[in-house]
Amino acid sequence: MAAEAPSPQVQQALEVYTKGTRVWFEDADEAWVSASAVSKEITPQGVKIIFVNDEDDTREHVYESSFRLLNKSQGADLPPLRNPPKMENTDDLTSLSYLNEPSVLNTIKTRYLQRSIYTYSGIVLIATNPFARVQLYEPDIIQQYSGRRRGELEPHLFAIAEDAYRCMIREQSNQTIVVSGESGAGKTVSAKYIMRYFATADDKEALDKTSKGVGGGAGMTEVEEQILATNPIMEAFGNAKTTRNDNSSRFGKYIEIQFDKKNDIVGAKIRTYLLERSRLIFQPETERNYHIFYQLCAGIPLTERKEFELKDWTKYHYLNQSGTGMIPGVNDAEEFEITKNSLSMVGINLQTQWQIFRLLAALLHIGNIAIAGRNDATLADSDPALIMATKLLGIKTSDFRKWIVKKQIVTRNDKIISNLNPAQATVVRDSVAKYIYANLFEWLVSVVNDSLSCHEPGHATAFIGVLDIYGFEHFKKNSFEQFCINYANEKLQQQFNQHVFKLEQEEYVREKIAWQFIEFSDNQKCIEMIEARMGILSLLDEESRLPSGTDQGFCDKLIANFATPAYKGYFKKPRFSNNAFTVVHYAHEVQYEAEGFIDKNKDTVPDEHLALLQNADSSFLVEMLQTAASAAAAASAQAPAAAAPAKPGPRRMNAAPKKPTLGSIFKLSLISLMDTIGQTNVHYIRCIKPNEAKVAWEFDANMVLSQLRACGVLETIRISCAGYPSRWTFEDFAERYFVLVSSTYWDRKKTPDIRRLCTAILDTSIHDKDKYQIGLSKIFFRAGQLAFLEKRRADRFNECAVLIQKNMRRYLARQHYLQTKIITLRLQRVARMKMGMRKLELLRQERAAVVIQKYMRGHLGRKRVDARRNFVTRVQAAIRGRLARQAFGSFRINNAAIQIQRLLRGWSARQKFIRKRKHIIGIQACIRRRQARRQLGQLRQEARSIKKTIETSYKLENKVVELTHDITRERDQKKAYQSQVTQMESQLQQWIDKFDALERRSREDYKLLQGQFEALQHSHESLQQDYNELLARSEGQEKEINRLQSELTRVKQQPLKVSTTALHIQENDGDVTELKSQIAALKAQLKNNASKRQPSMQGIGRTLSPARRSPSWRGYSPDNYYYDRGSSPRARSPAYNSRRSSIKSRRESAVAVGNGGGRKPFRPISIDYSHTLRELNVGHRPAEEAMHAILQDEQVLEDEVLEGLIRSLKIPLPSAQDMLSRKHIVFPAHMIGIGLTQMWRFGYLPESERLVFTVMDTIQKHCLNYLSDDAIGPCAFWLTNTHELLSLVCSAEQDLEREMQYNSVHRRRSIGWHEFEKLMSTIKFELQCLEDNLYHHWLTEMKQKLSKMAVPALIESQSLPGFVSNESNRFLNRLLPIAHQPPFSMDDLLNFLNKVFTATRCYMVDPNVAEQGLTELLKLIGITTFNDVVMRRNFNSWKRAMQIQYNITRLEEWCKGHDLSESVSHLEHLKQAVKLLQLKKTSDEDLDIIYDACWVLTPTQIQKLVQNYLVADYEEPVSNDILRAVAARVSNNDSSDILLLDNVSLDDSPYEVPEPHSVVPNTFLPADVSRRCECISTFPIDPLTKIRTLFPSPPPHSIRLGLLLPAARATCLYMDSIRPCMYVCVCVYGYVLFSCLSPPFFLFV
Repeated sequence: MAAEAPSPQVQQALEVYTKGTRVWFEDADEAWVSASAVSKEITPQGVKIIFVNDEDDTREHVYESSFRLLNKSQGADLPPLRNPPKMENTDDLTSLSYLNEPSVLNTIKTRYLQRSIYTYSGIVLIATNPFARVQLYEPDIIQQYSGRRRGELEPHLFAIAEDAYRCMIREQSNQTIVVSGESGAGKTVSAKYIMRYFATADDKEALDKTSKGVGGGAGMTEVEEQILATNPIMEAFGNAKTTRNDNSSRFGKYIEIQFDKKNDIVGAKIRTYLLERSRLIFQPETERNYHIFYQLCAGIPLTERKEFELKDWTKYHYLNQSGTGMIPGVNDAEEFEITKNSLSMVGINLQTQWQIFRLLAALLHIGNIAIAGRNDATLADSDPALIMATKLLGIKTSDFRKWIVKKQIVTRNDKIISNLNPAQATVVRDSVAKYIYANLFEWLVSVVNDSLSCHEPGHATAFIGVLDIYGFEHFKKNSFEQFCINYANEKLQQQFNQHVFKLEQEEYVREKIAWQFIEFSDNQKCIEMIEARMGILSLLDEESRLPSGTDQGFCDKLIANFATPAYKGYFKKPRFSNNAFTVVHYAHEVQYEAEGFIDKNKDTVPDEHLALLQNADSSFLVEMLQTAASAAAAASAQAPAAAAPAKPGPRRMNAAPKKPTLGSIFKLSLISLMDTIGQTNVHYIRCIKPNEAKVAWEFDANMVLSQLRACGVLETIRISCAGYPSRWTFEDFAERYFVLVSSTYWDRKKTPDIRRLCTAILDTSIHDKDKYQIGLSKIFFRAGQLAFLEKRRADRFNECAVLIQKNMRRYLARQHYLQTKIITLRLQRVARMKMGMRKLELLRQERAAVVIQKYMRGHLGRKRVDARRNFVTRVQAAIRGRLARQAFGSFRINNAAIQIQRLLRGWSARQKFIRKRKHIIGIQACIRRRQARRQLGQLRQEARSIKKTIETSYKLENKVVELTHDITRERDQKKAYQSQVTQMESQLQQWIDKFDALERRSREDYKLLQGQFEALQHSHESLQQDYNELLARSEGQEKEINRLQSELTRVKQQPLKVSTTALHIQENDGDVTELKSQIAALKAQLKNNASKRQPSMQGIGRTLSPARRSPSWRGYSPDNYYYDRGSSPRARSPAYNSRRSSIKSRRESAVAVGNGGGRKPFRPISIDYSHTLRELNVGHRPAEEAMHAILQDEQVLEDEVLEGLIRSLKIPLPSAQDMLSRKHIVFPAHMIGIGLTQMWRFGYLPESERLVFTVMDTIQKHCLNYLSDDAIGPCAFWLTNTHELLSLVCSAEQDLEREMQYNSVHRRRSIGWHEFEKLMSTIKFELQCLEDNLYHHWLTEMKQKLSKMAVPALIESQSLPGFVSNESNRFLNRLLPIAHQPPFSMDDLLNFLNKVFTATRCYMVDPNVAEQGLTELLKLIGITTFNDVVMRRNFNSWKRAMQIQYNITRLEEWCKGHDLSESVSHLEHLKQAVKLLQLKKTSDEDLDIIYDACWVLTPTQIQKLVQNYLVADYEEPVSNDILRAVAARVSNNDSSDILLLDNVSLDDSPYEVPEPHSVVPNTFLPADVSRRCECISTFPIDPLTKIRTLFPSPPPHSIRLGLLLPAARATCLYMDSIRPCMYVCVCVYGYVLFSCLSPPFFLFV
């Protein structure tokens, strides 16, 4: 028989398998292993390809097949191809060149080992559980995904949530997010984070929504907080620890998050499915009961613990069966507090909460009820658990005990009561506990729904549902729960397949391509077998309703109905079991044990116990059961429609309604769920458990592969492969395969057409038109076509490489030949030159040798002569030395003998002299001793006589007399000093008075007085020093007198009393007493004088406490805020320095005004406020009356001030060239401050308070009207004026304090200090708050503007020539340049910063405030741009890094040029990130360099940047080994290892209020404001002449101002802003006259 030839399709597929091609082979341990082709042998019958394992070179894989089999399978039996390394790290499986099972598994594994747990697979997000803490769910990450389209950032469940939210807004349809996976895969956590995303993410596309802040909690509504609070509740009551998961959900839930028309969350609704009731009474080994029981035992307070009689969890049967009660890292007591807070959040009050906990405690006691007996069950009446359980439930103990051990059968005519055995009694006990807990769980869900659901009809327009459903389960022993779970997964898988097929079909229709129906595995037959009228659930209900129904009978019915050929592929009978059945599900066939199916499906409680519970004393328990009963009644009304009876027939009239079974209820709820999902747009998240041991970052390939098959991911791929699995846009296809055609199609000069280029590529490469379809925007390929195109592309590149290598090698060979020739000629020339130079060198050496020999011979001859002469000389010297030494030896011997004789003779003479002297001294000592004894006897006799005492007394008397004279002399001298001090003090007082008088006159007199005053101070200090010395001397004399007194007392005790001495001593005592009294009087007088002088020097100048603080936040009370104006470089009192500074500034102001007038100014008059008030008598009354008249109409005053100085004020434009003086900026504050000061001086405190608060409110509203760029100038201007007004208020407070003190001393009328101090405190506080609010609004507007500019300007703009990178670095973009420019450039950013800096300088903003603001802006730039770079995909190339580095350099230069060098530190993260992108990443040494250079970046940030690095066309991709090495350095337990930096809040900014500065009120008005005042010239005569005629001297009723008014002539002014002149101010003689022409009007002068 002739061999069958390969079909074109098989032949095309075999062309791909060349040497070096990498493929996959199945493996028992690793699921799939990679191998590379080493040889291919094609025979007429078939093909044989040999591969070598990539991990183990000694392992071979051989593929051999015949063409007949290959043609039959159309090449599907060939080994799956492996993708190139660049594609293996893709984040979307559908973009793989070779879309097959091993490639999908390898991509997920590669990304998982690189710490990337999320991967897209078309519409599905695959989430692999890391079993470790990852930095992927922080609030900053949430805000990064908000407003981003899917695909812009890394795959994430937040991207799915954002996609669902945008679809709801865009399509106005409901959405559903299905989160599925097996236990331990992370479903609950994923669903929880999705709900947190909806509650905390900002809608960046909505303009009228406020930001919820970085933490997400600041702007959340109450409903959003309640939605988040449902998670701890549901987890506590519905989650438990299992062998696969520490927080496994033992129920399914569907949460509908409801939105209104504005897309705001307005409510939520929870639907639960199939709570695992059996877990309450039994837990396998190493598992736990529901969390709430352990939380209750650990966290209940002591009082309730005693009331409920709760103990440790080990004491309860329902909790200690598994032996496990603790979860590592979980504190049950803290979780209990969280659960209580969450219950309060959803509206359950504390009383109801403790009712819930009472029921839970009762359930624990029910589990401890001890049932005994052999045949009949017995239960003791005194069982403590029984008593406590019934007490907590509020039911009768006897009745409850009775119906646990007995049962009642109701017949038509009678009731039969029988005993239960212990096993049956235990079942009854446990069924009651399960019934109560199940109803409690349903009641909690209903309460949560009532609290969260939107009660306004029509208010909720759309919802997003989150379905957290259990995944496919297959255990060693599978029961009723696993059957229901797998049934639900069958329904979800069917819906998933239909949805995927629908999307495929819609895309084909949308692209308008010819397509055929795609066949896919439909599990409808399996679903019908479960839920049909005679399906498994119907048969289970039928058997459950039979009185004699058993599990074995149910199993026999299943085998009888489904063990037929019709259900051969869906139902199987186990080979070794009669009480089990096997269902072939879509994922795997599962064997179910029929034991327990009937009881679990019934899940009923005896009617007696039900009646007992419904009539309990506990109102909460009764209400809870009624809620459950109503829910059961609703379910029973629907049950007959879904399930038909086993034998149809007429219903009896007296038949009781059938109770719905658990299976029927679950089926109805599942059908309702599928209807809901079918009406929504579905998004899928498939959670994968990577290993069974829950070890972090461990990947079990076989386990993951089985889950991929079970969750439908591979089925999705199979459906796609059945049609056109590979689809490329025209741009991507042309970018990849443009080399397959001639360059004439993509020549840039000929403006190539993309569609024409793609058509040419297809026509050239693929001849079978059925292998591809061209749509409107994409090209669709059959399976295997991309592999063929990749082969053609690789061959084309090889041909081009060979051609380039050939020409390059020719070029290099020719260049080598030419270089060799040139080098040879050069070498020859150099060699000849070297030979000539060598010959010349030899001749020179020969000539030199002759000369050297001549000189050498002469040298040797001379050397021989010298040697002979030296020898003779040495011989002569030796002989002469010998002779000299002999002579010297004889001389030394003679000299030694002479010296010995001399010493011996001297010693003999000295010994003789010493003996004689010793003898003489002995004789003298004996004589002197004898004479001393005689003298001693005489002295003893004299001592006994009185003469000696008298002589001693005389001596002491003389000494006392001398001291008395000294004391008298000192007393006289002290009196003289005292008179001199008194004279000096009077003179000092005279000079002080003269100083006060001269101070009012002129500066020169003041200086003279100052010198005299200083001289007096020095003299006073010298007198004080003399007094101190005199005082010290007096103290010394007092000590001496005391010593003499003690000595005199001792003498008086002698036998003889000397009267004269006593008289002198008494006289001295009187002198001493008088001297002491005089010293005390002198001390008192000096102290008095010092206290009198102190008020004159310091009383007026008393200042506030110098303690100063700088409040750094709005809302600080100003009570502790003090202002110190007393700082001066000279050591003088604060009042003195303050007075001097105000005098100086006032005089300078006077000179300026006088010079401006063009006339010689009057003599400057400067009067301090305190002295002014001294001189004023009744003259102040007209001014006060005028002020009173002005304040009669406060509204007019406020309107004039607010309109003239705030609303209608033209703020000067900032200019860096023409800087304005400070007085041009702060004149509004000074005008307002002067007016307030005058009002306070005359006691108008309430009026001033109303005025200043109105001014502050107007300033704030005026500034808040400016937005964006317009707010920079006005806010800076009024920020400066507000701080200036605060400083003026502090200065006025100090000045008015002096006036009040002076008035109180001189008994003049003054305002109350307490009220004034309270007003000042309030005003200063409000001014600080106003300053803070202005700064906050100013910086907020700048931040909002800058947040939109930072990323486009610093990251996206490219201003460095030569390194411009197109989008995605595509070759096609270089052929067809697209005009894509970012909305902002670096110049725009710098111009904005320059505008801010210029405004702060021109408007005199405090330097510290300006630095605060600019630093905050730079911090915003640094953090925003860094977070953007970290999260970007397909962007971070080394060219982009060069551009960003250049932009950073420009920004740093700007900062250094504006004295903001320290603020550059906020750009450090971005600088090091850019540096990382530019460094090599090919070896471990490169990684060490990266970590050393990027020391400020965390390992997570480095890993993210390396992972997202975009490889250029000419670069090798970052190897998987490097990516795994980088991921290995990430620590899961390091809290400082973060991914994103904390975002800078746009709505809040810290502010440190600067301290008030010393300021003097100024009456300056700018020229543009002065133009509004006109001079009245309509008087019939000159006003000055008229006034001088009327007042030839200064008028008596005038006001002497404390500021300079050197008016040369009378001037009448009026304000023309609202109405004509109403109040005329005439300035003459340095005085101010007020004349009321019409209703009063307030005028600032």
